[in-house]
Amino acid sequence: MKIKAAVVKAPGDDYRIETVELQELQDTDILVKIVASGICRSDYSERNGAVVPFPNILGHEGSGIVEKIGRSVTTVQPGDHVILSYGYCDKCKKCNEGHPSSCYHWMDINNSGVNPRGEHVFKDEDGKEINNFFNQSAFATYSITNEANIVKVDKDIDLRILGPLGCGLGTGSGVVMEVLNPKPGSSMAIFGTGAVGFAALMAAKIVGCSTIIALDINAERLNKAKELGATHVINSQEHSETLVDEIKELTGGVGVDYAIDTSGVIPVMQQALAVVSNGGTFVPLAVTKKEFEVNTFFNLVFGNKKMVGCLIGDTIPKYHLPRLIDFYKKGQFPFDQFIKFYDFEDIVQAEADSVSGKTLKSVLIMDKTYQPPQQG
Repeated sequence: MKIKAAVVKAPGDDYRIETVELQELQDTDILVKIVASGICRSDYSERNGAVVPFPNILGHEGSGIVEKIGRSVTTVQPGDHVILSYGYCDKCKKCNEGHPSSCYHWMDINNSGVNPRGEHVFKDEDGKEINNFFNQSAFATYSITNEANIVKVDKDIDLRILGPLGCGLGTGSGVVMEVLNPKPGSSMAIFGTGAVGFAALMAAKIVGCSTIIALDINAERLNKAKELGATHVINSQEHSETLVDEIKELTGGVGVDYAIDTSGVIPVMQQALAVVSNGGTFVPLAVTKKEFEVNTFFNLVFGNKKMVGCLIGDTIPKYHLPRLIDFYKKGQFPFDQFIKFYDFEDIVQAEADSVSGKTLKSVLIMDKTYQPPQQG
């Protein structure tokens, strides 16, 4: 089957939309017509040579419509609307304990460039194999995936906005709802108000945090943070020398119960850890290769503080993402406010706007014929 896909030939190369060949469907496969895909910081990192071998087709925040299924597939049917998230084996100890993002085979399934059977899904017009990403490669008009990657959703919501739930928005909300699970009345500081930070902020409000402090260098984003439920906002550039003291003052001198960093900037992460109260938790979420140094005794042991790693919010997507959609329908998780649509052909500009911060969440439209449901 011939499709269109955004191919990256070598580290640092721009995306090039080309005609590629999609392999034939096997028993456990699902063919999805991609309607749209969000662009995530991880796509940018992979385009510049993080892990996935080249050439590759990236994209891991896809949404679409099931076109065809293999004979062993039982959870979806052709015509179903779906979100694509990360892949996992669904067999190992971690998967069976309810933590598929800790799957022992996670790297092989999501970052090796081949599907769980060890096969290449794509080939170029000369027959050369092309590596996939997250077992979905959503920067394409069609993709082949399997049931682990699929989250079935109702057809009463615009499919074009749903893809970012599969990674960025699922990560920000999941770290609050599934990892930290704060008690009502808790305090939280969120460093960086991109899509992940805003998702964490909205989740913090939903679960009942009473003090939610948003920090960023962008005044417009800080205003949006107030609208979404932040009780306090701090411009971290203008207050870089005093923000630790300011946060301590806002919390009665003790610091916050939870601090989340989405920036990946070392001095910012140091400040985030510094504002955590005794017994509190710091979660660094950003995709970065930078080293973060801590003194295990004075930064963690002294004060019983914790630093927690968290991949994709440690969520089970097929349960967590429908919850987010329910919150959206109730007006509690208005993530559509961050999204800007781009034509698939404008993928280079869409990524540039995402990386620069001009656009909070860039979403590529692959299927221009898709008509969202009428509201009201």
